[in-house]
Amino acid sequence: MAKQDAITKSGPLAGLTIIEMAGLGPVPLAGLMLAEMGATVVRIERAGAGNAFLKVKPQYDLDRHGRKLLSVNLKSDAGKALLLRLAQKADVVMEGFRPGVMERLGLGPDECLAQNEGLVYARMTGFGQDGPLAHTAGHDLTYLAYSGALHAIGAKGGKPVPPLNLVADYGGGTMFLITGILAALFERAKSGRGQVVDAAMIDGASMLCTPFFAFMASGFWNEKRGTNLLDSGAPFYDTYETGDRRHVAVACLEPLFFAEFIRLTELPAAFAATQYDQRTWPEMRKAIEQRMKEKTRDQWAALTNDSDACVAPVLTFTEAASHPHNLHRGTHLEVNGMKRPAPAPRFSRTASNAAAAPQAADRDPRAVLADFGLSSDEIEALARSATITL
Repeated sequence: MAKQDAITKSGPLAGLTIIEMAGLGPVPLAGLMLAEMGATVVRIERAGAGNAFLKVKPQYDLDRHGRKLLSVNLKSDAGKALLLRLAQKADVVMEGFRPGVMERLGLGPDECLAQNEGLVYARMTGFGQDGPLAHTAGHDLTYLAYSGALHAIGAKGGKPVPPLNLVADYGGGTMFLITGILAALFERAKSGRGQVVDAAMIDGASMLCTPFFAFMASGFWNEKRGTNLLDSGAPFYDTYETGDRRHVAVACLEPLFFAEFIRLTELPAAFAATQYDQRTWPEMRKAIEQRMKEKTRDQWAALTNDSDACVAPVLTFTEAASHPHNLHRGTHLEVNGMKRPAPAPRFSRTASNAAAAPQAADRDPRAVLADFGLSSDEIEALARSATITL
């Protein structure tokens, strides 16, 4: 596993300045990813703030790694004026509050864009900026439920299964927020003008379901959970318990791959000819279940490793970080003693760098504000008025 102890600012977004309003979930992950791609990200926090919800130690708090940190009293007139001044020199402001919070602070898109016509003002919410549910509280599972995706995830006859908070928070949230920011920056290069990006987790999670809406329209998919090709309904696309009570993932969708799976597992050859005949699926599933219990997870992995049978060991996070393929790719890094995924995607010329915990200069308001052109006297005055915390 590769080791990296400090940030070296480079990457395709080097030179970009982003103001991140502190919060939880998709916005902080976006801040981390953008910082690792080279952007200078200044995280605006309340005094004494950290990751209070999860009580994460600073060396493990990826919601703050790679950023410059600035505590500001945004309820004061001086604090509002300071943020607007920072927005003058920023490329992006991104926030994840409920609709109307930034407007009530006097820091909404109208006020910020008035200071900087080229600013991209990126907003991340659960339900969007408008609509009957816009002001309703929720989390990943909430938005996933409203998108239809949650209903589709789970075994036949079972209840819907939460897929961690990967789908709405980080897939439908972070990734669509970053996409919107980069698209707006691309357009700004032509027009010279910024704009507001309205990213909502319910929208993103719904967009991720696009292929399944197409499948339904074509009659290829039904809404009975666990009965379709990709939802564990097909016996050749599911997970199975092995002899050591661990699991393998079987995903041999194509006939060529399924035939290889049948050959390696020594299952009846007749199954290969009837792969997509659903009448044979109960018998096929039972046979696969019984066969998988004849070996351990790692024995099956070793047997199928160099084949196209599409069988994989179901690894824990810890095991994934030490798997030979992931080690070869450098898919995980060790940063200041913490194992974590490496930055992605990869770039051939302008490599990203894994973020480390903020260093002393990153936490020093004098250094942070000096980069935005504030004088020493102005910074000291802000400290005396308790607008910032030194």
